[in-house]
Amino acid sequence: MALKAGDQAPDFKLFSSELKEVSLGDFKGKKVVLQFFPMAFTGVCTTQLCTMRDSFGFYEGMDAAVLGISVDSPFTLAKFKEEQFYQFPLLSDFNKETSQAYGAFYEEFAFNLKGVSKRSAFVIDEEGKIIYAEVLESAGDLPDFDAIKKVIEG
Repeated sequence: MALKAGDQAPDFKLFSSELKEVSLGDFKGKKVVLQFFPMAFTGVCTTQLCTMRDSFGFYEGMDAAVLGISVDSPFTLAKFKEEQFYQFPLLSDFNKETSQAYGAFYEEFAFNLKGVSKRSAFVIDEEGKIIYAEVLESAGDLPDFDAIKKVIEG
């Protein structure tokens, strides 16, 4: 079942590219922007996260945390983060549980790859409720960054 605005955001504990465990609960009292992406080092995923990187000052100024999540390993994500100068954590959903909990999951993806995060964006409020949910069926599409910013401005 797809998550929608008003739903409680599923909690998670994932390892970051710095090999630190990060949970949604760590951000209670802040808005959180979750950006799920299929794979590090691919064109549209890089565009998606670079857009968040280039807007990071806005989110930081609004006291909103930004998190990127994919099924890549923490080691792959560390290299991706280093090469692209991302200021926000990249989290490894290697076991695919968080992507599935958020309905942001391809059973089958390109090149016969199984179990990949769908490109998606969620904004979670200070109390852990979803206030914006966008799950894209086409990996070639990008989230609506303007709509995300409007929700953050609230």
